Amino acid sequence: MIIKIQFIQSKEILLTTHTGLASVGALLSHTQLSQRLNRSVVKGMENPIHGNGDVMKSYVGLLCHGKSDFDHIEPFRKDPVFQTCFDVRKVPSSPTLRQRLDAAAQTMDVHWNEILLQESADLIRNVKAPVTGLVAGEHTVIPLDIDVSPFDNSGTKKEGISLTYKGTFGFAPIFAYLGQEGYGVHVQLREGSTHSQKDSADFLRESIHYARRITSERLLVRMDSAHDSLENLQVCHAETAVDYIIKVNLRGASKEGWLRIAEDKGIACEQRPGKTEYIGFIAFPQKGFDRNLRQVFQVFVRTIDRDGQLLLFPDVEVNVYWTSLTCSPWRVIELYRDHGTSEQFHSELKTDLDLERLPAGKFDTNDLILHAGLFAYNLLRIMGQESLREDDAPIRGGVKRRRIRTVIQNIVYIAARVSRHARQTIFIFGRYSPWFHTVRRIYQAFA
Repeated sequence: MIIKIQFIQSKEILLTTHTGLASVGALLSHTQLSQRLNRSVVKGMENPIHGNGDVMKSYVGLLCHGKSDFDHIEPFRKDPVFQTCFDVRKVPSSPTLRQRLDAAAQTMDVHWNEILLQESADLIRNVKAPVTGLVAGEHTVIPLDIDVSPFDNSGTKKEGISLTYKGTFGFAPIFAYLGQEGYGVHVQLREGSTHSQKDSADFLRESIHYARRITSERLLVRMDSAHDSLENLQVCHAETAVDYIIKVNLRGASKEGWLRIAEDKGIACEQRPGKTEYIGFIAFPQKGFDRNLRQVFQVFVRTIDRDGQLLLFPDVEVNVYWTSLTCSPWRVIELYRDHGTSEQFHSELKTDLDLERLPAGKFDTNDLILHAGLFAYNLLRIMGQESLREDDAPIRGGVKRRRIRTVIQNIVYIAARVSRHARQTIFIFGRYSPWFHTVRRIYQAFA
């Protein structure tokens, strides 16, 4: 038997499905984003109806819903809760949003990208968001992970797309993340065919600069073999309190040569019958550096495969890392393996915030959108880490970092009845609302 249910729309009751935006708005109040953008003059829009700050805050609010397409702003244009949370006078339409971002991206002297990066870094510092480091010998270092992640935009004719190293057509942006929490400190959209190392030294230098706006602790730069360049090492050596682990691109170097070095300089450990691991390091002078450069190596020699089959010739596998750390080679290798966590940060930006298929047709506009996305990502990351400070969330366990999708689904998308009294806005939650205490605590922490 089908239960018949009536659907009735109230003319008086005001409900909202996104009370978590109040915390996003509270975080934005700790920045100068709106004021700085309103002071900038966008070419052709000297006296706009919608302020630049309102336009950007509206788009950031859209991104915090996990939506990036301009048309998705339309349902919020008459939403009083959205306007209240972000303190915007009027939510812009989809065409206004697109045109303003296009114009701002084309106006060379407004520097919206830099403003977003600066305000994002300053916000992390101002709200004292936790930035967790890693132990490296006698020091605690804050990881600064830099990596390229291709964005698949196949089937489109957007400006700047080309064949990426993954074999798809799209973009190849480069990102920098800080701490074990993975706060985004820098991003740069690049054409898909751009080599990973192109301009990476400048990007590395700027990333360290933005990281320094957040913390004065010792940094550990981690980069993969695509960034194996003496130029990157020189940048790290020129900075104060910056260590690095950069995987070496062997570029056809003789594996047998590294095996001889490993047998001479390394420590051997038999992992199983027929598999031996050598770990050690070498140090040598290099022109242009004031101290010896250090390379940690890990060499595997297999004479029997995992199924017990004898090999006709030994299989040699070599991994080498540039590093300025003086801790044990084992620890250096462990610290580099942890660099793989940054792949999850890429995934959260690309899927949770719906940014992989960027919405604009112009390259510069998509670059600006990616910067806005990194800003929204940090807002949600801060909220997620704040939710872990106390054990009042219904989802518990040994969680060290709450995924962006979880923050959107459980903290942003939480329904309540809206009441207005004595110039105050009140959110009235249901009797059974498992995330109520967490959501209220997050808002009170930043309001």
